[in-house]
Amino acid sequence: MTRAVDNDDLAPDWYLDVRLKLRHMQLLAALDDHRNLHRAANSLGISQPAASKLLGDLEQRLRLKLFERHSRGLEPNWYGEIMVRHARTMLSSLKQTGDELNALKAGNAGTVAVGTVMDPTVTLLTQALEETRLDLPGLKVSVDVDVSQALIPRLLNGELDLALCRIPAGFNAGDFVFEEIGEEAICIVCRHDHPLTVSNSPDLAAMMRYPWVLQPSGSLMRQRFDYLLTYHGLTPPLQIVDTPDILVSLALVSATDTLTVTTQEVADLLCDRGRFRLLPTREALSVQPYGLVTRRETRLSPGAAALSTRLRDVIRRQSWRRPAR
Repeated sequence: MTRAVDNDDLAPDWYLDVRLKLRHMQLLAALDDHRNLHRAANSLGISQPAASKLLGDLEQRLRLKLFERHSRGLEPNWYGEIMVRHARTMLSSLKQTGDELNALKAGNAGTVAVGTVMDPTVTLLTQALEETRLDLPGLKVSVDVDVSQALIPRLLNGELDLALCRIPAGFNAGDFVFEEIGEEAICIVCRHDHPLTVSNSPDLAAMMRYPWVLQPSGSLMRQRFDYLLTYHGLTPPLQIVDTPDILVSLALVSATDTLTVTTQEVADLLCDRGRFRLLPTREALSVQPYGLVTRRETRLSPGAAALSTRLRDVIRRQSWRRPAR
């Protein structure tokens, strides 16, 4: 692979030296999409010679080869992969800039995309959204509920402005600002007249004789459940339905002897005491702390900054509700 000599590395303001243009960014993204110079040029509405000159000019100024030429087309090398990745980030950021400007022109206060695991949506996020709405009534907010493993990549690539989740293993914690909120207390739920409710202290071994509906393998809640069984030397239940949907879980629990595990706050919100019971356990159950997560090197939009400030306010006011650690 072509490599610039050590004493000829790019300066911090290298993009000025190479006269980097928006057209270069668009061409890099198009070449990555099409892997063919002719098709990439057509997608940008320029001629193939113009596209070839634009790429050649960029490689010459960088003194780096970005694409390998093959009979079947072009393939980005490692240098090219880096340039393509950051080109896409910059183009995405410019698109979001346009969306925010259009929103302001239309009388809105901008847009915010939030990702969250289940528990914070129940109290923290809903309260913060209501308070932010009073300050910025035109702010457009989208909320996606998912597991941390799915939210963090979307935060990294700019699809989300902030997230209420954890930083899973395999991601560089240095890329993020993580402000811890607290643990999620979890509980075991059954229908109101389940056979286990006759006991004031049913043991876990007895619970394993019944069917369960659980979050899929690999999810944090499932890992905590599996660890609990391992810790107590118990065999997993024979019948398990996997689903990430709490409404499906509660529908099964309500109609059968099935048991499930969910967060305490979700249970408080959705589990009507006329239909459900929370089974007591001999030990407090919780999963590892989650927090407010943002990208370290990215400045939040005014709307996202306002929402994150309100979130911090709500977190401080509700900190007494969190279990001691």
